[in-house]
Amino acid sequence: MNRNFWITALVAFINSLSLTILIPIIYLYGKQFGLSDFQTSLLFSIYSISQFFATPVIGKLSDRFGRKPLLIISLAGTVIANAIAGTATTATWLFFARFLDGITGGNASVAQAIISDVTTPENRAKAFGINGAAFGLGFVLGPVTSLLAQQFSLGAAFLVSGAIAFLALLITIFFLPETLQTKAAKANNLFDLGLGNLIRGLAIPKIGILLIINFFIGTTFTIFTYAFQPYFIQVLGQNSQSLTLVFILFGALGTIMQTWGVSILSRKFNIVSILFLALFIRSLSFIIMPIWHNIIYFVVVSIVYSLFNSLVQPMINTLISLNAKSQEQGTAMGLNASYLSISNGVGPVIAGMLINQSYPQTYSYPLYLAGTLTFLVLCFAVLTRKNYTPSEIRV
Repeated sequence: MNRNFWITALVAFINSLSLTILIPIIYLYGKQFGLSDFQTSLLFSIYSISQFFATPVIGKLSDRFGRKPLLIISLAGTVIANAIAGTATTATWLFFARFLDGITGGNASVAQAIISDVTTPENRAKAFGINGAAFGLGFVLGPVTSLLAQQFSLGAAFLVSGAIAFLALLITIFFLPETLQTKAAKANNLFDLGLGNLIRGLAIPKIGILLIINFFIGTTFTIFTYAFQPYFIQVLGQNSQSLTLVFILFGALGTIMQTWGVSILSRKFNIVSILFLALFIRSLSFIIMPIWHNIIYFVVVSIVYSLFNSLVQPMINTLISLNAKSQEQGTAMGLNASYLSISNGVGPVIAGMLINQSYPQTYSYPLYLAGTLTFLVLCFAVLTRKNYTPSEIRV
């Protein structure tokens, strides 16, 4: 891996750290402004929905004008948005900040396009694994940093997040060169900038089917992530401190798997086989997690889950990258990030409809559903594998 790759991985780590600082506090911060539960949920959805529409545009523009300027704009948007949120005096400003962060939030897809630019096809799975590990490491340190920032105020967590994003911005400006070698043609209209690609992207050979698969993967995953916390606290009788430790465990094991695990498995199995294995373990884990309401049992299942779950996105990203033309890497990664963003809005709604606080047994229902749907996604991926498997990989 060359210097530009490691700089990009560092930016990915700092970006994930900035993001995960906010995860534990958005709901409580919204409550400080007198928002209802439904209004607070919109703070999550407005970010995901605006990101859904923005990321393909940012990806397309990165193919036209280069990776560096679009990464700079995206990171600057996060810095400004978090500064506004951290100093907001009304809910209107808070909603505007979440919208701004979402509409400029294409830095992950641009970083993935940079990795595609600077790595060879045979090293791409390993590169995306390392990038995923860098992102996962942020999920380990982000909640810890958030707890420290909250000692001052919830708004301070937004300001710390913005300061960390500003560090990533400086690294990008001064140390990351432009990596795009061949620029795409100039867009003729708004839809050429990527909005039309949200629909047309589904028809791109080999890419469209991967976007569909990853949308359903993301939806089933967010069903789990929404239901996981209330199940852990309400059913297993745990507290916020032990929940934080589980998040740290998830992040640490994911980081290990995405660095050494991907490298080891790639020597023995092809990318598609690793994806199938990871989806199977994820599906099985979701289904057996709520069978026995015991914390030790839950942690053991979670360890197995977190190891293999961390393989899913690096394999999907690698397949998309290998199937996309060099001048369309940003577009493809932007589309992928876009459909993942909208899945982040769909999954929690589905899970929330299944949970009834008056009936504790309902906290298990989304976990069973997530496992069943993940298995169906795996079956679909297996049946359609010839439609997205690169020619150099045997199926």
